[in-house]
Amino acid sequence: MERKPICRVLTGPTASGKSDLAFRMAKAHGWEIICMDSMQIYRGMDIGTAKPTKAEQKAVPHHLLDICDPQETYSVSAYVKDAEKTVKEIASRGREAIFVGGTGLYLEGLVRSMSLGNVPANEKLRAELRVLADLPDGREQIDSRLRRSDPATADKLPLNDLRRRIRAIEVSETTGIPFSEQPGCVTESPFEWIVVSTAMEREHLYGRINRRADQMLEAGLADEVKQLLETGVPENAQSMQAIGYKEMVPYLHGEYSMEKAAEEIRTRTRHYAKRQMTYLKRLEEIRYVDTENETAYEQIEEIFYGKRDEGK
Repeated sequence: MERKPICRVLTGPTASGKSDLAFRMAKAHGWEIICMDSMQIYRGMDIGTAKPTKAEQKAVPHHLLDICDPQETYSVSAYVKDAEKTVKEIASRGREAIFVGGTGLYLEGLVRSMSLGNVPANEKLRAELRVLADLPDGREQIDSRLRRSDPATADKLPLNDLRRRIRAIEVSETTGIPFSEQPGCVTESPFEWIVVSTAMEREHLYGRINRRADQMLEAGLADEVKQLLETGVPENAQSMQAIGYKEMVPYLHGEYSMEKAAEEIRTRTRHYAKRQMTYLKRLEEIRYVDTENETAYEQIEEIFYGKRDEGK
């Protein structure tokens, strides 16, 4: 039997050093980077998403960056389709790729084909639910509607996680089967996956997150958000729910001070990192490497190459 192509993934919580490590490794081995970040897909959103610089993109080919306008929505199933196509295109040129990013839903969609991705988007229903969510008691109404079709998912998802709550309603009402009870019919991945996650002592990680938030503000995050709004990107667009962008909107409207916005960004990013770590624990395929260890690069390299060499 012909062996499946190997796909390497370096994931982990935000600000844990995965991008720098992956860039070094890709440059050293001649790999191409496939970004696995749900916000780096948007054009014009560079500072707040910590997007690779133009120099980095020139030094190492990057894929699935800047593929959507900020007004567009983009699903997990669309990402999986685009990512698999990209891997095959890279392989056709005799090259290898490494996935880099911390979007857990994208990772799970890649290593475990998700049946939910086969339920097509219902744009009319989504628009209706987004209008509902914008009402003063909109989140409570969304919660009530989700509980009617799928109380298990309503209990699981935070009240503020409107995007996934709307998707759960969409899937449940479209199929007649609760989101939490969707059949687990999956198609086998065409690739063999080696997944490594960065790890870091939480206090140190939170310190890095706080510093990164300050650096983004100093780099002009407020101006970037202002420009997006001026070009017609709606405040309730999927892209504008990203951490950093969402908090800048009240600042630009004069409702927040800059320090208030900065603290909101730091707090939300720390909470997001905690959710990332919790989510990744669900995937037993992941190997963890402490990025504060001076041999972290070598450890990751050994995992990636050791797996490949086992089958020789």
